[in-house]
Amino acid sequence: MRGLRAHPRDAAAKLRALLEKEGSNVFTAEMLQQASSSLDHLAALADEPFVLFLEPPSLDDRIVNQFALFSLMSTPEGRLDHWLASRPGLCRRVILPASLKWEVRDKLDQANITERVLFPGLDGLSRWLKRYYTPTRNTQAD
Repeated sequence: MRGLRAHPRDAAAKLRALLEKEGSNVFTAEMLQQASSSLDHLAALADEPFVLFLEPPSLDDRIVNQFALFSLMSTPEGRLDHWLASRPGLCRRVILPASLKWEVRDKLDQANITERVLFPGLDGLSRWLKRYYTPTRNTQAD
């Protein structure tokens, strides 16, 4: 007898059905509440810990401008790094060479992805101004 816990596939199917019903790839707080009334109930949905992605409510300009997406483990004891380590190939790490830093920054600037947009307010503006007016190491005086 397995107790109150559902089979992992049953829990996954229930959660996927909610996503499909909404035509979404990530949960909202409201959708998650339909699947689980509490964090304890969420943990009880399956024997194995699982991860889901949550689009947080737009409580802050940064959340909106950064298109925030939170990952949430089903149990408070769960660790995402351990969960991912047990599933090789599920994610990958991209490391950009330091030599490309300024080229990448220029491309992000062209796409209007700057400190001013990501961090609304004076702190973002001051970060952008500092970067914009700080000479780069690659710049040589003529």
